[in-house]
Amino acid sequence: MTTAQSRDQIADQIASELGHSFAGEMIAGGHYVPIVRDGRTLYTSGQVPRVGTTVVVTGRVGEAVSLEKAREGAQICALRCLTLLRRELGSLDGVEKVLRVGVFIQCTAEFTQQSEVADAASDLLHRVFGDAGVHVRTAVGVYQLPKNASVELEMTVAAKGDKA
Repeated sequence: MTTAQSRDQIADQIASELGHSFAGEMIAGGHYVPIVRDGRTLYTSGQVPRVGTTVVVTGRVGEAVSLEKAREGAQICALRCLTLLRRELGSLDGVEKVLRVGVFIQCTAEFTQQSEVADAASDLLHRVFGDAGVHVRTAVGVYQLPKNASVELEMTVAAKGDKA
């Protein structure tokens, strides 16, 4: 008999597959908080592909950064958002539904594969949450991101329960 993995275990497994851990402190870079809860809705601040204190995917996609590396960056950003949600809710099992994901890609004017970069994060969320991970999404190419990050991702989710 096999037991189903929890959402937390799946997220940890994906982080391990990428060779990263998100166990340390996640520090905001200014006068804001990394996550806000309003009733059952939780909003994360934009997360760059930072592991520890290092932004691990930097540069312009389509120039210094490949599509595959940008996709990895999007996955790291998504895992950072999941870490924030897990800390706020105690477990990812407290998430009822991923509502919205916004993905910003620092890219050249010629790069047109923003959706493919964002797909990596969307696929990760579906892997963790199943159908509850299917969401609306915006993927936008931009000229520059904080710390020269290649990708930045923000997320909105609904929590389980009736907290208003």
